[in-house]
Amino acid sequence: MEYLKSPMNYIGNKYRIIADIERYFPNEINTFTDLFCGGLDVSINTSALHTVCNDINNYIIDIYKSFQRYDIQYLLDYIDTQIAAYKLSKFDKNSYIKFRNYYNQSGNPLDLYVLMCYSFNYQFRFNSKHEYNNPHGTNRSEFTSVMRSNLTEFKERIDSYDFECFDFINYDVNNVKSGDFLYADPPYLLTCGSYNDGKRGFRGWSESDDMQLFDLLDSVNKNGGKFALSNVSHHKGFVHNSLLQWVNDNNYKMHNINCNYNNCNYQNKNKSNITREVLITNY
Repeated sequence: MEYLKSPMNYIGNKYRIIADIERYFPNEINTFTDLFCGGLDVSINTSALHTVCNDINNYIIDIYKSFQRYDIQYLLDYIDTQIAAYKLSKFDKNSYIKFRNYYNQSGNPLDLYVLMCYSFNYQFRFNSKHEYNNPHGTNRSEFTSVMRSNLTEFKERIDSYDFECFDFINYDVNNVKSGDFLYADPPYLLTCGSYNDGKRGFRGWSESDDMQLFDLLDSVNKNGGKFALSNVSHHKGFVHNSLLQWVNDNNYKMHNINCNYNNCNYQNKNKSNITREVLITNY
């Protein structure tokens, strides 16, 4: 099966391991909810009658809603116009800074997408004043022909999606029914540093957040829905004991994922340094 790559290049995306994850997904899904949707690599490659994508990052959700609002030709023309007007390139830092200043005044979600295309590591980063402050992706980041092609197909797939922006703890489990499926890919307790959503400022993911998410998934299970949770059980000598205990206490299934991230050293002779990506399911 050929999987679509999101044009977002979002940090922490699951594109490189999407096949290993989705082979454990249900074959038939009524409502699919991507609770921490990020760059949408999972959502756009999951078949369901109805798809709901949520993320606490309001900036990225606004981009998706703008993609839905306009046709693909308008979007491509707008992107090309802004690139030409500001002479954006992966080699010109000063032009990037001028455009970044312009976006911080305009707040246009489409300008933010263009800005991201020329940002360091394609990241979304804001300061406490809600100003985009990611540096230029010098010699690396640009809006490529591949991203253009991906955006065209991406636009077609997301047109029927419902986009939401709320903290995961506000997810209404009472609406979950048999045949529904929730996927959760939260920040990982063992690997995350700071979580910058541009709205709350800097927010670290804590064990308390994990516990609240576990309780939410337990409620999905009790209501007859299915869920899958991406996480890591081991990382650089640390063990996610609360995750393993929760899985064991509830007889959930834990599947090892063939993680190919750069920080996953499966060939490392020191086995204590292994990063083990897992997928937890209740079915």
